[in-house]
Amino acid sequence: MGARDDAAGEVVPARPPSGGRSRRQQGENLWGYLFLAPWFLGLFALTLGPMLASLYFSFTDFDLLTAPTWVGLENYVRMFTEDPRYMQSLKVTFIYVALSVPLELAFALLVAVLLNRGIRALGTYRAIYYLPSLLGGSVAIAIMWRQVFGGDGLFNQFLALLGWETAPSWISTPGTALYTLVLLRVWQFGSPMVIFLAGLRQIPQELYDAAAVDGAGKVSRFLRITIPLLTPIIFFNLVLQLIRAFQAFTPAFIVSGGSGGPSDSTLFYTLYLYQEGFANFRMGYAAAMAWVLLLIIGTFTAANFLMSRYWVHYEDDGR
Repeated sequence: MGARDDAAGEVVPARPPSGGRSRRQQGENLWGYLFLAPWFLGLFALTLGPMLASLYFSFTDFDLLTAPTWVGLENYVRMFTEDPRYMQSLKVTFIYVALSVPLELAFALLVAVLLNRGIRALGTYRAIYYLPSLLGGSVAIAIMWRQVFGGDGLFNQFLALLGWETAPSWISTPGTALYTLVLLRVWQFGSPMVIFLAGLRQIPQELYDAAAVDGAGKVSRFLRITIPLLTPIIFFNLVLQLIRAFQAFTPAFIVSGGSGGPSDSTLFYTLYLYQEGFANFRMGYAAAMAWVLLLIIGTFTAANFLMSRYWVHYEDDGR
């Protein structure tokens, strides 16, 4: 039933009683909270709870077997003043990140540009090139990598065919071991390549046609059209791969047998954290290392966002 509005002469729907609407909204909110309950349970029990516990343990001497003892900032002071292996793990990790991330992104962009040239069976090629990203972080691939670059591995057999019969074991030599892991990282280019390919397909062909009419060559069109319009995609891939590179663990653990050798040349930060926590039972020290790693990743990510305003171009920002 409707009620007549005397002023306008129109019939407007009668409003339900406020008490009934309130009860219906409460019922809808209850169902919403019930559906969100598993997520809240995981957030507090599996994420926030362990994080707060880790923060507390980072200020304690804790060996997993006895009650933790409060030591204040001792763990943080020790890692920067008394632990040369910690500084070595920082050095190895920074070198790995500085080399692997730019090379991986450059290779991914190169393959994406080649695949964007309208070749046949693009879906098949895209699946083949994406496959290393699915398998690259697995234990099986790390074992295969150790066999390929070992003393009698496939790579040295290939070099022997070219005349170099005394090639070293690349993963057992301190000067080359880290670079084999960088190569493994670059080989996992599939994920950023797929994202680059999606970005390339969003660039209007009319821009290339207009540039070609004005006499721009392929290199000029790539540098002045493709790269500027891809900067949001490059920025996204850069942040994502930077975080993943800092968290790399499995390749170094498998290739070095969990030691970080030879001569700590593959002692990644995460691998040393694992050794301290679960091999040496210094969980308080490992927790402090974990929080420093979180600060490092957060600092690099924040720096990238601050610097992005100078080189990342969006269509709607007028730059």
